[in-house]
Amino acid sequence: MTSAPEHDSERENDSTAHGAARSGASQPGAAPDTSAQHNAAGSIAPIRAADIQVAQADISSIIEPTPLQYCPRLSQQYGVEVYLKREDLQDVRSYKIRGAYYTIVNLTEEQRNAGVVAASAGNHAQGVAYACRALGIDGTIYVPAPTPKQKRDRIKVHGGDRINLVVTGRNFDEAAEAARADAAERGATLVEPFNARDTIIGQGTVAAEIITQITGFGKSLDTIMVPVGGGGLISGVTSYLADISPRTAVVGIEPAGAPSLSAAMKAGGPVTLESIDPFVDGAAVKRIGDANYHVIEENQGRIHLIEVDEGAVCTEMLSLYQNEGIIAEPAGALSVTGLAEVSHRPNATVVCIISGGNNDVLRYAEIMERSLVHRGLKHYFLVDFTQEPGQLRRFLNDVLGPDDDIVLFEYLKKNNRETGTALVGVELARPTDLQPLLERLETADFQTRRLQPGTQEYEYIVN
Repeated sequence: MTSAPEHDSERENDSTAHGAARSGASQPGAAPDTSAQHNAAGSIAPIRAADIQVAQADISSIIEPTPLQYCPRLSQQYGVEVYLKREDLQDVRSYKIRGAYYTIVNLTEEQRNAGVVAASAGNHAQGVAYACRALGIDGTIYVPAPTPKQKRDRIKVHGGDRINLVVTGRNFDEAAEAARADAAERGATLVEPFNARDTIIGQGTVAAEIITQITGFGKSLDTIMVPVGGGGLISGVTSYLADISPRTAVVGIEPAGAPSLSAAMKAGGPVTLESIDPFVDGAAVKRIGDANYHVIEENQGRIHLIEVDEGAVCTEMLSLYQNEGIIAEPAGALSVTGLAEVSHRPNATVVCIISGGNNDVLRYAEIMERSLVHRGLKHYFLVDFTQEPGQLRRFLNDVLGPDDDIVLFEYLKKNNRETGTALVGVELARPTDLQPLLERLETADFQTRRLQPGTQEYEYIVN
């Protein structure tokens, strides 16, 4: 467990007054200043709180503030005051509508007529679709093949006949490559999901709302837990807090199977991961955005990064549903999952951003499976049953404990269903029941091999 980071206040004296407009900030209805989007490789024009306040006013006519809710269960569990920022309650069930709408509403008439193109794992696409329909603009949206059907269907609902949905690529990065090629060929505007200044500014309005709400509760914000995928949300949130609440610690939480920001920080710049686990689809990005990395690098002193196991994410998804009635998608539960990895000052005020709630009910079998494995309650073995009568009964009587259940039994050789090697899945009542089970397996003298999660053998045989 690590401590929340110390924070500097180097921008405190340089910050503008809360609510003041800065020279050069985008104005409502104005075209994006594309010349200021990227000054050099990876760098962008500075983003200040005033820029985000302008964006907040610009989108307020269509995007209402989401609730900031106190969570008694998590507060008691961690000894701090935990508040949940419910971005899963947006019309598109994700904060992504903020950056998408702010970008599109500021397009020129010529850009609107040429249409827009976007790539997304699902949530950004819904924001783009919503904006296209609301503003009467045609859009083409590319999503990777693993995108849940629920998200695809919602894209069509929000965009109606204004949207052409294209499913392509094995992951977000491949879908994004196709989207960029299409935009370049047709002269359409590419609406970036995270790697653009206007997108970052739009996402930063989450932080602006949080500060207003937490101040209204008579509190100051000590720590904010932010999910990290491409980096749009954390760079927007950090930009705002650096000016308005510089003593707030920012904790970024990445899925262990797609730590693109952690890899970039270690390498000194964005790098492309060779492979990623697509399970946390809203944050499964192979490469952090260049613009996002630039903002994060500038604020290293106030940001702390952690990685969490996908199985732990599943456990928190189930806990949020069973206790608070919140249907969070995997990326939406990253912030809450990170609470267990950070030591906070007692009674500190901590906000967790529930970034999205677009989860397909068909995924819950996999979510339950991953959670059980992560908690040490489900284990798989290859067991060799010899050609002797009563071997299976001996296994049941001599190996299984009173609270152990066989949840999977399958002979690997389909043409021999009575003897040979079988895949056996055992669910335990308690993690501590594993060692006695292993001891009984050894005493019973069965030829067995335990399959370890994360190995190629496990993935091939079990999944």
